[in-house]
Amino acid sequence: MLALSGLLCLGRHTVTGMLTTSGQQFQDWSANYRVFEQERIDIPSLFSAVIAAVLDTLPKDTPIVGAIDDTLIRKKGRRIAGTSWRRDPLGPPFANNFIWASRFLQLSLAIPEKADGPSPARMIPVDLRHCPSPRKPGKHASDEQWKGWKDASSQARISAEGVRRMRVLREELDRQGFRERQVIMTADGTFTCREIFKHLPERIDLIGRIRKDARLYKLPTPEQENCGRGRKRAYGDRLPTPEEIRKDQNIPWAEVRAYAAGKEHLFNVKEIMPCRWKHAGGERMLRLIVVRPLAYRLKKRAPMNYRASAYLITTNLKLSLAEILQAYIWRWEIEVNFRDEKAILGLGEAQVRTSRSIETLTPFLAAVYAMLLLALER
Repeated sequence: MLALSGLLCLGRHTVTGMLTTSGQQFQDWSANYRVFEQERIDIPSLFSAVIAAVLDTLPKDTPIVGAIDDTLIRKKGRRIAGTSWRRDPLGPPFANNFIWASRFLQLSLAIPEKADGPSPARMIPVDLRHCPSPRKPGKHASDEQWKGWKDASSQARISAEGVRRMRVLREELDRQGFRERQVIMTADGTFTCREIFKHLPERIDLIGRIRKDARLYKLPTPEQENCGRGRKRAYGDRLPTPEEIRKDQNIPWAEVRAYAAGKEHLFNVKEIMPCRWKHAGGERMLRLIVVRPLAYRLKKRAPMNYRASAYLITTNLKLSLAEILQAYIWRWEIEVNFRDEKAILGLGEAQVRTSRSIETLTPFLAAVYAMLLLALER
C-alpha cells in the first residue's frame, strides 16, 4: 500500500502524505513509521527482483550496460543524519557554492530499445545507497579520535563506496546465474580515478571521461622492458595529450553512428589502443577514444555552434567503437532518473531524521520508481 501511495501521492511525498493517499490518515500511524525506523523492509531483496526483471528483457549475447553516479538532496534540518555542507554541482563555474544536503550513490542498468544498432535506452535504478561523510572531531578531540576520523573519511570516499556497490552488483548477478555476462559500467570524471581502476571488480569494465591534458603512455618496447636491473618497466614513451591527439591531422577520424538527443548522429572519433595512464590506471591496458564535437544551429540561418569534445577511456579492448560510444551516451539516462526521483516522486521530501529511516525509506522509493519503469517497458 505504501509503495502504490508513493507513486500516487499529491503534494509533498512525506510518510504522512503516503498514508493520506492510501486512506489511513485516521488510523494509528506508528506501525507505518516503524516499518522504516526499524528497517523492516528488505531493500536488497527489492532491488534483486528489479535486477532479475531487467535481465529478463535483455538479449543473452550482449553485455550488460550500467551507469554509476552520485546525487545530492537538499536539506534544511541541521540534525538530520548524514547531512553536511556539499559543493553545489549546479553552481556557476567561476565560484564554488555550498549547500546543506545528503549524498546518495545510485547504480542503474540500461534497457535498450533495439538489440542491434543505434537506439535509445532507459536506465532502471538497481541500487541506491546513502553515502554520508563522518563528522569531523572538535578541536579538543584526542589523537585517536582524529586518526579514527581520517580512516573513516578514507572509507567514506564516494569512489570507494562506488567500488563496493559495483562489487555487490557483480555478486548479485553471479548469484542469479549470470556469471558469464560482462558488465560495462559508465561513469563521469568523478569515478574515473585511481580508486576505481585499482579495485575494479572482475568481469566489470569501465567507460569514463578523462581530462583533456591527461598524461598517457605507450606500452614499453622489449628493449625498454629489459634494459638495466630491477623491476620491469611498465611505461613506454609518453603519448600526446587527448587534446593534442584531437588536433593532430596525421591521426585519421573514424565515422561511428550512435543515437543521441532524439535522433541518430554520425560521430567522428579517434582511437589510441593500448595505452597506460600512470596517474590512475596503473599497469592496466586502456583504450583512449576522442570524440569530435557535434555542430548544430539554434535556427536555420544562425551561425554554427559546437558542443564540447569528449575524451573517453575504457578498460574494454574488445567492443567496437560504436558499442562503446553508444553505451556512454546512455549514461545520461541516470541523470533523467535523478530528475524524476526528485521532481516527480519527491525523493528526500519525507521528514525522517535518523540514519536507519533514511537508509530504508529513500531506497524504498527508488525501488518503487524502478518497478514503475519496468511496468512501462512491459
